[in-house]
Amino acid sequence: MVGLKPSDVPPPLAVKMSSAGLAACIADLFTFPLDTAKVRLQIQGEKQAVEGIRYRGVFGTIATMVRTEGPRSLYNGLVAGLQRQVCFASVRIGLYDNVKNFYTGGQENASVLIRILAGCTTGAMAVSFAQPTDVVKVRFQAQMNLDGVARRYNGTMQAYKHIFQNEGMRGLWKGTLPNITRNALVNCTELVTYDLIKEAILKHKLLSDNLPCHFVSAFGAGFVTTVIASPVDVVKTRYMNSPQGQYRSAINCSWTMMTKEGPTAFYKGFVPSFLRLGSWNVVMFVTFEQIKRAMMATKKRMEDPN
Repeated sequence: MVGLKPSDVPPPLAVKMSSAGLAACIADLFTFPLDTAKVRLQIQGEKQAVEGIRYRGVFGTIATMVRTEGPRSLYNGLVAGLQRQVCFASVRIGLYDNVKNFYTGGQENASVLIRILAGCTTGAMAVSFAQPTDVVKVRFQAQMNLDGVARRYNGTMQAYKHIFQNEGMRGLWKGTLPNITRNALVNCTELVTYDLIKEAILKHKLLSDNLPCHFVSAFGAGFVTTVIASPVDVVKTRYMNSPQGQYRSAINCSWTMMTKEGPTAFYKGFVPSFLRLGSWNVVMFVTFEQIKRAMMATKKRMEDPN
């Protein structure tokens, strides 16, 4: 199980879900500028996203944004991003062990196939809850704060309202299919890879079940996940950010990218994606393990004050 020693008593579902949501929010606070840079690089190539500014590499993108829009631009969409993690990470990570146990009938040592199925299930479930927050986050991150450039949205709640009024419920859930695909891939790859790397490290006694083990496992999971999920992530970002009528569907968006920009377009923003996902995984999983253990220790003290 993610974050548990074999001898540990599994924490209650509420502890796992709240720990996952809080840990994901903390990870977002540290890594959000990398995520914003990733979005800007991914949408580069679309005419309406350029505005005469060219981004080159993750750190070049960050430097250009700070120079032209100010440092606050790196945190465009943070409120929606935190709202997303509260809804999203608490489901996709917090429910993972329970769904895995459901598929195995409570047996230990679940197979890789069962772990993949559990990861895909919780990833898809999480998107169905959190999609509107992801749409608003991406659109804020893509929005430039430049003089003379019209802003699509002026606040998080105004963005939800504006999208609903102009695009309806379909606008708030725009890109759900590519996002479900992307997050099913991300979730099963991320959690299963983390599980397998951590189990291998502990099995061969390379490290103890502590911070260095969590760090290595999380970093490895971040790299593998980025390689597998980047193409779908780029399509998801472009489709969710696009105005009405630009693309007929996510498939049409993919075809347009392929014909106009070539296959390398699907790996635009790969370096910031890896830097962001790798660092996000490290912060999230390490924080998740510590918060969960602290909550379990607090619960035990409250139940047995002596």
